[in-house]
Amino acid sequence: MQMPRNPPQFSELWQQAQGDQERLLRLIGMGTLGPDGRYVHWDKLIHLTPPEGLTHKDWWLSLKLARIAAAKKLPLLRDKDDGGFGYTLADPIPELLHEVDLGAGGRIEMPSQITNAETKDQYYVESLIEEAITSSQLEGATTTRRVAEQLIRSGRRPSDRSETMIFNNYLTMKKIASLKAEVLTPELVLDIHKRVTRDTLDDADACGRLRSASEEVVISDDEGRVFHRPPHADELKERLERMCAFANGAPDDIFIHPVLRAVILHFWLGYDHPFVDGNGRCARALFYWSMLHHGYWLCEFISISQILLKAPAKYGRSFLHTETDDNDLTYFILYHLDVIQRSVTELHDFIAKRTGQLRNLESRVRNLGALNHRQRALLSHALRHPGHEYSIITHRTSHNVVYETSRTDLLELRDLGMLTADKRDRTWVFSVPEDLEERLSS
Repeated sequence: MQMPRNPPQFSELWQQAQGDQERLLRLIGMGTLGPDGRYVHWDKLIHLTPPEGLTHKDWWLSLKLARIAAAKKLPLLRDKDDGGFGYTLADPIPELLHEVDLGAGGRIEMPSQITNAETKDQYYVESLIEEAITSSQLEGATTTRRVAEQLIRSGRRPSDRSETMIFNNYLTMKKIASLKAEVLTPELVLDIHKRVTRDTLDDADACGRLRSASEEVVISDDEGRVFHRPPHADELKERLERMCAFANGAPDDIFIHPVLRAVILHFWLGYDHPFVDGNGRCARALFYWSMLHHGYWLCEFISISQILLKAPAKYGRSFLHTETDDNDLTYFILYHLDVIQRSVTELHDFIAKRTGQLRNLESRVRNLGALNHRQRALLSHALRHPGHEYSIITHRTSHNVVYETSRTDLLELRDLGMLTADKRDRTWVFSVPEDLEERLSS
């Protein structure tokens, strides 16, 4: 990842423009936040053609004047030099926020697979696994997806650091869902960090505590180029308290859209980098907590890290663009809102794909000549209701057959491996095996 070029100093550009009032009035009158509706950084602007009669610096000054006039300040978030942060509601931020409101919270209409209690857990677990794997891979975990899925589904003990990172992430994300009604406290943040980093740090004592003054942390690449130096360790306790106050609604006299609050919380922990390791995983976990805390329930079923992992350099640049351009959070906000939107789209695509797979399997079931129509109907139901249990009585009632016919139907499916069976209080109970789809496919 390349470090973006630092923009010209606004104060210097402003001072230089004072000598030509006519030109200055033209720059002020342009009033746009970005070329062609795009909110671009200086690093990109210098490769674009400026308006006729203007230099790139003139153009940048006009954009900065408009952005400063539209900026919303965040009084609690300060940089390491006590400078402030802010953002603008540049297009398409209002539209993206509206789409997230409609697509991830409230009384949105979702496919029955999400709202059906019998199938909801299947999609919930899939999402947890996806987020656990990709969030850990962003931080360096190297375990393959197949091994990681087997690890989580089987419940076996992790065998190395990468597997432990993934397993910790999985358990932490499950815990986050149960904490959504809680207020955020420094103790809770430290507990989340302890959960994601347990048994994965070189220094086990660093798990669940803030870094000390002797533990200098910088964000750099393999060649030693430093991209970010976080605030000094002496400031971290106070900064963490301010971050929690912000997460819980402070300042109460300023309205900040809940989604923006969650996105800024993600940035805040990433910027402060309060831990020796595990900051990224912890920051993303806090984003999920904040979204769920504010009622965006669909976030239990999406994975932002799978989008971030596809282009990690863009993720990094969204931090760097903010820090190098006067702490303008608009860059990070625009990037993160796009990630949320794409995650919701991928969930819908995944559900559509799964629905198509189930339809294909049901079609194959209907063509299984060795089974009677009652058995085929039961398997079709079982595919859409994983974990469901059947009994001789319920099958008999559903198809209006005698007891012996119902018993024969279910025992034959057991013998074919399509159901599992055990006796409870001398009554047969038949269950759907977890790998029913694989059994039917083969």
